[in-house]
Amino acid sequence: MSKTMTYEKYKRGKRIKKISIVSFQILLLIAIIFTWEMLARFNIIDTFIMSCPSRIIKQINQLYVNGTLFAHISVTLYEAIVGFLISTFVGTLIAIILWWCPNVRKVLDPYIVVLNSLPKIALGPIIIIWVGIGTSAIVAMDILIMIIITIISMLNAYTACDSTQILLLKSMGASKWQILIKLIIPNSLCEFVSVLKINVGLTWVGTIMGEYLVSKAGLGYLIVYGGQVFNLDLVMASTIILCILAALMYFIVAIAEKIVYKKHKNKK
Repeated sequence: MSKTMTYEKYKRGKRIKKISIVSFQILLLIAIIFTWEMLARFNIIDTFIMSCPSRIIKQINQLYVNGTLFAHISVTLYEAIVGFLISTFVGTLIAIILWWCPNVRKVLDPYIVVLNSLPKIALGPIIIIWVGIGTSAIVAMDILIMIIITIISMLNAYTACDSTQILLLKSMGASKWQILIKLIIPNSLCEFVSVLKINVGLTWVGTIMGEYLVSKAGLGYLIVYGGQVFNLDLVMASTIILCILAALMYFIVAIAEKIVYKKHKNKK
């Protein structure tokens, strides 16, 4: 058997394996939804407490008919995206500054560790007093949750760069700026994508946490309101929509990750 045929067989087997995994994932989801619905239909579970897929669909449709569904989704999505972008950009920029200034990094290192371990929800009242109630407070909560993680992760990626390559560039007369642009940042692209994947999860935590505290609109507000009036259908419907939005955002980052890894592999 030729090498070409062997490689084609390997690719076909890998493709079949991938399709099988996706198929089982879809079947598992369908099985969960079906089982949940059947348990509700036969009164094995209390739908007032657990809700069920059919009631969740009716609740989402009711929000759509009332014209509030996309209004609440757009509020939460806007807050999440703005917080995600600001935290990622500012956190990465601060990490570059700390890499550039080692003495500043040593001075600030214990403070960064303390801020990272601080429960951000404890700063909720301070945020409300400082920036007010509304979108600004929610975005601020997003930033507090994500920015320290971004700084620590990217700074570790920058400082972990091969010292031998840095010395080689220095011996060739490269400036610190050239080392940053030509070596440090390109070599940390994979870690940057990993930070994006982490921030996708954290941004929804920060957004919903902020909406729990101060929001008058958004999916977090619907969850709180649904809990207050014991409307578990509304709570579950909002949670399902959140899962879908988070999955879509993660899927976009995953596509970016594949592109980055492909380019990185080609360079090697």
